[in-house]
Amino acid sequence: MKYNIRGNNIDVTEALRDYVVKKLSRLEKYFEATSPVTPAHVSLSVFRDEHKVEVTVPFPELLIRAEEATGDMYASIDRVVEKLERQIRKYKTKVNRKFRQDGTIRNMENGKSRDLLEEEQTEDESEFEVVRTKRFDFKPMDMDEAILQMDLLGHNFYVFSNAATDQVNVVYKRKDGRYGLIEPE
Repeated sequence: MKYNIRGNNIDVTEALRDYVVKKLSRLEKYFEATSPVTPAHVSLSVFRDEHKVEVTVPFPELLIRAEEATGDMYASIDRVVEKLERQIRKYKTKVNRKFRQDGTIRNMENGKSRDLLEEEQTEDESEFEVVRTKRFDFKPMDMDEAILQMDLLGHNFYVFSNAATDQVNVVYKRKDGRYGLIEPE
């Protein structure tokens, strides 16, 4: 993997550069070695005794991003790498789970009658159970920033406050790979 390391209000020494490369190279084990990877972008900055590290790694099937700020640059690097590893493991688990579920559903269709499958689907559709509620503040942003945030998080949709209209909007990823926008009338 290649690295694009830059500093803001800090000189990026060779020791610091080597430490970043050493820590971020741990992420390579999660992906195929033959995958073409564009350079990872690492931004190191210091502002008022706060050492901040921002990392964006565009893997072929995933764009991961994390940032961390502490009183020590090396601790910030360690924490940001831990965040990135959690994101990758979460993504890999989700992909593996989906693959296993798809395989199971195919096997069920081959082994059961279609009537029994339709009956089970009807029962499942009639039950609506909310298992989790999330609350968060909306940050005003434009549609392009919302799409970027959605892609960085790896979600299929993103709810945001449109800075131009001051209304709640939703951007979503369509099956054809393009994006859609839902806005109130």
